[in-house]
Amino acid sequence: MRARTTAVVAAGLMLAAAACGGGEPAGTDPSASASAPAAKPLEGTTVEIAAKWTGDEQANFEKVLAAFTEKTGAKVTYASTGEDTGAYLGPRIEGGNPPDVAVLPQPGLVQQYADQKALKPLSSQVQAQIDQNYTPYWKELGSADGQVYGVLVKAAHKSLIWYRAPAFEDAGAQPATTWDELIGKTAQTLADSGTAPFALCGASGWTLTDLFENIYLSTAGPENYDKLSKHEIPWTDPSVATALEKMAQIFGKSEYMLGGSSGALQTDFPTCVTQVYGQKKAAMVIEADFVAASVGQSGAKVGEDAKVMPFPKAGDTEPVVLGGDVAVALKDTPGAMALLEYLASAEGGSVWAKLPGYLSPNRNVSPDNYPDPLTKQLAQTIISAGEAVRYDMSDLAPSAFGGTDGKGEWKQLQDFLRKPADVKGAQQKLEADAAKAWEK
Repeated sequence: MRARTTAVVAAGLMLAAAACGGGEPAGTDPSASASAPAAKPLEGTTVEIAAKWTGDEQANFEKVLAAFTEKTGAKVTYASTGEDTGAYLGPRIEGGNPPDVAVLPQPGLVQQYADQKALKPLSSQVQAQIDQNYTPYWKELGSADGQVYGVLVKAAHKSLIWYRAPAFEDAGAQPATTWDELIGKTAQTLADSGTAPFALCGASGWTLTDLFENIYLSTAGPENYDKLSKHEIPWTDPSVATALEKMAQIFGKSEYMLGGSSGALQTDFPTCVTQVYGQKKAAMVIEADFVAASVGQSGAKVGEDAKVMPFPKAGDTEPVVLGGDVAVALKDTPGAMALLEYLASAEGGSVWAKLPGYLSPNRNVSPDNYPDPLTKQLAQTIISAGEAVRYDMSDLAPSAFGGTDGKGEWKQLQDFLRKPADVKGAQQKLEADAAKAWEK
């Protein structure tokens, strides 16, 4: 598979060179050029890419860009957008000077920029890489109005429960493989030992949406997940009630949450991680692979004190929910398309996978590329989940519903944490907010 991928990339890059006006100048002596080093296909081309990454994430990504430069000869410049990608890109798009490529933190922005006519359709070479390396779901996620504009280049794995191994050992608790086992056995054993099973980050409403999404994907299945994410079924649907009832199995037992519901609602992310690993007051935190950074800051070691279990099955589907970043072209240039082709390839993904803090949604990036056991494990779960992998639902929704503090889904799930017995009331409020958001 690697040889074929390299051949496709090379073919695309040679086409890009031709589009740049490449070829031997008239009068060149073929025998002289035969002994000289072969010209790289994009020598003399400059590509600008903008993304939110700073610090170590930026440094690692620049190593990937350096590998692209080594392969093609293109010079790549990196611009950091900061956390507000829209605030950075908006003025540049309006001024007619956008970067060649941008990495968007939410797929919803693909539709937004497509509506503004700011995006360029991906070339057939880039789409060939997407078809070869990604499931159809990811291609659809990077599309708008039937046109493919983006490729998911970096993933965050949100279907994890982190646990403090010494707390489990002291209580005699075991990692769970099903939701019923998690609630009825693992959590109860920890509570009986005097350790709060969960530190919930309820003040950060997005963490509650992550919990809902994992339960919903597992109980309702991928098809219903897609429908709810597009508001094609209402939040008053019985499938939503099933997921909320399972959430209430935690929310309704104060001894399961550090500080009860009021404590959970006053705890933000990453304070909940500190409560588990720094203060050692609770045993588990339900959140993504990026918990690892806060684990280290708490003085614990990933793989020793801090271990992970896959989010337990609450229904028929093993849930794998991803967040992540989508790369798009704002200029239709050979350099832009060649860079996107490289980032979509198994070759480019494999270069990136060897560096810390990265997970690929590319199914042809082997887990063997990753530098530690945890990321190897997470990468394998993405591959094994196949067609059932889904993107973070709240990030697919209009931001007024799925991405605003104190509003929409964030607020209604926080209110549900306060009153977990009122499933029907929570559904009605969620549906009212969703209907308003999708009207706009």
